Amino acid sequence: MNSNFLNSLGLGTVDIGFILLGLLIISVLLLILIVVAFVKIGKFKKKYEKFMLGKDGANLEKDIMTLYEDNKYMKLSIDRNREDIKELFKKHEKTFQKVGLVKYDAFTEMGGKLSFALALLDEKNNGFIINSVHSSEGCYSYTKRVLDGDSQIALSNEEKVAVERAVNGNTSDNM
Repeated sequence: MNSNFLNSLGLGTVDIGFILLGLLIISVLLLILIVVAFVKIGKFKKKYEKFMLGKDGANLEKDIMTLYEDNKYMKLSIDRNREDIKELFKKHEKTFQKVGLVKYDAFTEMGGKLSFALALLDEKNNGFIINSVHSSEGCYSYTKRVLDGDSQIALSNEEKVAVERAVNGNTSDNM
């Protein structure tokens, strides 16, 4: 079959069956794309109807504004919480977090390990040592300041062990 139109396009020698087959394939692909589009539109329509269930434009605007205000309030709360947490961390650094205790006999005649050295340190290993010495005449308590895990005043062996236990997190072997 000879066609003037196909000749003018330069396709006069091409079989018309191939052209029709190509058009059929393109039509089927377009039909598949239309079906997929309708399925997606149907799903979207169901979601939209569920979203708009029982609402008009004014109610929907009110709901959106409520959500916006709630979101704004939550952001302010989060900011306040962050500031409070920072403040708590600053305070927490200075609290006594580490404890070291050593019970000992100050004098061999006493027995019962009534004397003790107690080290109380903060996060940076600053604090103090309380040393309570119990004897038959009475009980005497001494304190020594600790900076960076050490004291400027000489420490007894028990006090050194108490500081080491506090720094290393080993409270005592008797608790």
